[in-house]
Amino acid sequence: MVRQRIAIVYHSGYGHTGRQAEAVRAGVEQVKGVEAMLLSVDKVERHWEDLHAAQAIIFGSPTYMGSVSAAFKAFEEATSTAVLAKGFLWKDKIAAGFTTSGSRSGDKLSTLIQLAIFAAQHGMHWVGLDLPPANCSSTGSEADMNRLGFWLGAGAQANTDEGPETAPPESDLATARYLGRRVALTTLQFVRGRQVLAAPLQHALVTS
Repeated sequence: MVRQRIAIVYHSGYGHTGRQAEAVRAGVEQVKGVEAMLLSVDKVERHWEDLHAAQAIIFGSPTYMGSVSAAFKAFEEATSTAVLAKGFLWKDKIAAGFTTSGSRSGDKLSTLIQLAIFAAQHGMHWVGLDLPPANCSSTGSEADMNRLGFWLGAGAQANTDEGPETAPPESDLATARYLGRRVALTTLQFVRGRQVLAAPLQHALVTS
């Protein structure tokens, strides 16, 4: 059985988003039939072909000043010549996103919107987070997945006086794992659906 590759491209300034990225990878690897490739933006130049071959790409960036980081933005702009100008190479791939900031909101939605628009510019199919908002009632707690209440992607909060050894908290990492698993399952659905649609055409070509 051919394993489908899911790439996770991220930037991490202080290690917190990197820990979130590792959790996304762990979630991807919970699903049989897929493999995860974790790639920081500073190494992308050597791995464009790997990204072109991936069936899905999950994007991750810290939220700095209400936006993706400068390093991640540089990666986005590099895709203009490395991907778009070479023939819309990421068209119809699966995409998703995640971000971390120091505060609970921290304008993370702005970053997730930017990631979704970036994916749309490449003709990709965006996968959101299908978890209900949590920690929003008297029965909720900080241990709930999606405790910060995001739908467009996975959000995490890391205290600025804590290192990546202890932040983001486990509930946010569990949310990231959930996103990775969801993207892996969606990717398999898309790949197998394309195979089913392609089979009648191949049969027609053989018998014509």
